[in-house]
Amino acid sequence: MPKFSRVSASRLETAHPDLQRLFNKVVEYYDCVVVCGARSKEEQDAAVAAGNSTTPWPKSKHNRVPSLAVDVSPYDRPAAPIDWNDRERMTLFAGFVIGTAALMGISIRWGGDWDRDTYTKDNSFDDLVHFELID
Repeated sequence: MPKFSRVSASRLETAHPDLQRLFNKVVEYYDCVVVCGARSKEEQDAAVAAGNSTTPWPKSKHNRVPSLAVDVSPYDRPAAPIDWNDRERMTLFAGFVIGTAALMGISIRWGGDWDRDTYTKDNSFDDLVHFELID
């Protein structure tokens, strides 16, 4: 059974308890890595500058503790980089996460389908590793 590394577990600890419950359940079945939970101002500014986020500090759901968003990717193998452009793999993983969240009664939005219409090619900005709680 997969489990989080110490680093992924510590990143997940910065997230809202519902996100912690969700991804602790997901990792039982689908090996994954937590890229980030809560972000500092410097980390958010860097994410925007790199084009990885379009939301300035402090408006991102990453910009509070506990964070209302996490970035999580399917895990490949040790020392393998995340393939940020593998839309097919990210979408498969997101479907598993979204389904698990629904079964747990947790409402989330995925950065590959911001409007939650189940059509994944109508985004103006893709953030395929991003999952956030919605009200």
